[in-house]
Amino acid sequence: MKIRTFLEHHGIASNPFADEDARTDLVFKGVCIRNTFHPAWDKIYGDPADPATAVVFGEKGSGKTAIHLQLAQHLADYNAEHPDHQAFVIAYDDFNPFLDCFRERFTGRRRRVERMLELWRLWDHIDAILSLGVTQLADRLLGNRQVRHVAARDEQLPIEALDSSQIRDIMLLAACYDQSTAENPFDRWRTLARRLRFSTWPAKWDLGVGIVGTLLVLFLFAYFGGFSAFGAIWPYLLIFAVWLPRLWRLLRSWWKAWRITQNTRVLKPRTKLLARMLLNLPGKRLAGQPLPSAPRSDDRYELLGKLQGVLRVLRFDSLLVLVDRVDEPYLINGSTELMRALVWPLLDNKLLKHSGLGLKLLLPSELERLLDRQDGDFHQRARLDKQNLIRALEWTGQALYDMANARLAACAMEGGTPRITDLFEGVEQERLIAAFASLRVPRNLFKFMYRLFTTHCNAYSEEQPRWKIPAATFESVLALYLRDQTAFDRGEAAG
Repeated sequence: MKIRTFLEHHGIASNPFADEDARTDLVFKGVCIRNTFHPAWDKIYGDPADPATAVVFGEKGSGKTAIHLQLAQHLADYNAEHPDHQAFVIAYDDFNPFLDCFRERFTGRRRRVERMLELWRLWDHIDAILSLGVTQLADRLLGNRQVRHVAARDEQLPIEALDSSQIRDIMLLAACYDQSTAENPFDRWRTLARRLRFSTWPAKWDLGVGIVGTLLVLFLFAYFGGFSAFGAIWPYLLIFAVWLPRLWRLLRSWWKAWRITQNTRVLKPRTKLLARMLLNLPGKRLAGQPLPSAPRSDDRYELLGKLQGVLRVLRFDSLLVLVDRVDEPYLINGSTELMRALVWPLLDNKLLKHSGLGLKLLLPSELERLLDRQDGDFHQRARLDKQNLIRALEWTGQALYDMANARLAACAMEGGTPRITDLFEGVEQERLIAAFASLRVPRNLFKFMYRLFTTHCNAYSEEQPRWKIPAATFESVLALYLRDQTAFDRGEAAG
C-alpha cells in the first residue's frame, strides 16, 4: 500500500511529515509559519517597534530555524502594515565569509581554528553586523533587486529626507563596510554618491591646485626664461611644492585605509580602493568622524549609532539582528568549544541592551550547558538575567500533538478536517500525547511519523489495505525509534 493512498483515504492531500528542515518544508512555509508557534513565541518575538534581545537555546530539531523563518515572515508582515515605522532586519546567520577573512589575517600556528577564535572579539561581531547592514542599505538605496534581504519591501527609500550630515554618514559607512560583489566597489561607491547627490568636488581642491600651479609654473618660466630655464632645478621644486597638498592627503588616506583594513579583520582587505574613497571625502566633513581604525568597540558603537540615525530618517524605527546557525560554519563543524569562542564575545550587555537594537540569538543547547560554568566576570558582562533568556526550547506532548493536528489540517483536502487520532486503531489521545512527549522535539516527531507511515503501508497491499495503524505497530515503531534516538544522542548513530 502506498503512503499517498493511505493519506488520501483520510482526506490528506500530501504527507505532512515528509520534510525535516524548516527551510525546505513547504507545509511549514505555506501555512504553519503564520499559525503554529512554540509556546515561548511571544517572548522571543517581542514588539518590533521597541525591540528587545532574546537569547534562546535549543537542541537540534527543536525549531530554531523555524523560529528564524517565522521572525523574518512576521517582521515582513509588520513592515507591510507599518510602512512609516518599519523594522530593518539583518540576518547574521552565515559566518563562513567572516571566519575565512578573519583566518587570512593570521599565519603559522595562529591559523589553527582554536587559536584563531581565541582572538575573536566583540568588535569583530559588530563589524560583521555593520557590513551586512550597510551592504543591505546600499543595495536598497541603489534599487538593486537582484539580492533579496530579510523583511525588505520593494519600494524606493525616501532619500529626499536625508540631510547633508546623514548623506555623509552613509558615504563613510559605505566606504568602510559595503561588501557587495555586484560591481567594482569604487564604481558602486560613486554610483551611490550620485544617487544621494553627494558632491566629491570639494575633495579635489588639492588636485586643482596641483594642475593649475603646474601650468602656471611652466608658463612663467617659459615666458620669462625660455626653454633654457627648464635646465635649472627651480621649476621642478616649485612644481613639487604645488603638489605637496595632494601628496599629503594621499598619504593620509592610505594611512587611514591601511589602519581600517588592519582592524576590520572580518572583512576583505581592500586598502587601495578604500584609500580612493577616503580621498574623495572632503577633509572638513571627515574631520572628527569615528573610523574603525583601532582594535576597540567604542568607534563601532558610534558607527552603529550613525547607521541607526540614517535608518530612522528612512522610516526604520528599529534594527533587528537574527543570529542563527552558529554550529554550521565548516571551521566550527559543531564543536562546542569553538562555538563558545565564537559566541561568547557577542554576549555583552552593552550591545544586547543597545537602544533601538534587538538581537535574536538562536543558539545550540550545547552552549547552554556551559553557562553555569562561567566565572563571575562573564555573567557580569553578559547580564543574561536582564535578557529574554530561554534556556531550552522545550516541547510538551500536548504542544507536539497540536502541531501534528495543525500540519494535518494544512495538508487536508478541500472540506476535510483530519485529526491525528483518526489515523490509529486502539491508540487513545492520552497515549499519543505521552508518546510525543518522549520524542521531545518536532524533528523527532516528523521522523517518527514518517517511519510509522512507511512501516504500516509496507505491511499491507493495495488489494487488502488497512486504513488505520494498529496499536502494536505504533508501539513497536516507537520503541525502535527511541532506541535509535538514544544512540544518536550518545553520538553512536547518524540519526
